[in-house]
Amino acid sequence: MNEITDMLPKCLVKLKGETLLSRQLDALSGAGINDIAIVTGYRRDLLANIGLVEFHNERWAETNMVSSLAKAEDWLDNYPCIVSYSDIFYNANAVISLINSTAILAITYDPNWRALWEKRFANPLLDAETFKLNANGYLMEIGHTPDSLDAIEGQYMGLLRFTPDGWAEVQRIRADMPQTQRDSMHMTGTMQKVIEAGKINISAIPYHGEWGEVDNAEDLRVYNK
Repeated sequence: MNEITDMLPKCLVKLKGETLLSRQLDALSGAGINDIAIVTGYRRDLLANIGLVEFHNERWAETNMVSSLAKAEDWLDNYPCIVSYSDIFYNANAVISLINSTAILAITYDPNWRALWEKRFANPLLDAETFKLNANGYLMEIGHTPDSLDAIEGQYMGLLRFTPDGWAEVQRIRADMPQTQRDSMHMTGTMQKVIEAGKINISAIPYHGEWGEVDNAEDLRVYNK
């Protein structure tokens, strides 16, 4: 986000006077979650006094998000965990829908994504990714560049739930990768690998509430309106 995050981690960017992190904590606590941890990287010092359990990725500048998430393996190996990207906002209902899921691995998605994307981009295909479901509501494809709107049945929000078995499948897949590939893997690419492996299903839960992702200063202007 250029100068906006020159001196602070993205989760401390403010939207309507409130940090993204504060909005997430409100949604999590509103859903009844009290055990909350944060995976830190850049400017971890600014997150030192917020009262959360910290997992730190000392290689944050060289690795992508799944490697950062793996720093929380003590929790992921042993408990069902809600996982949230740091640059999104949503309400407690999104979290509750994941808590209530019985799936090994579940994600939330926005089936009405296009209205939001048209506010953010002149061409909604510019930033959208493929998202295809089967008749049972399981994810069949995610994260590719779409050729048309027909390839997009929704947009993944960056909010998901791992059970220990779901996380174990991610770790099994990552273990077979060379180090450089493992370091560069993002979450949607990882989920596509899970789909292709065919050992577990990824349940996709539609969410119709307010949410957004903050990629740049223009996004802030859109949401502030």
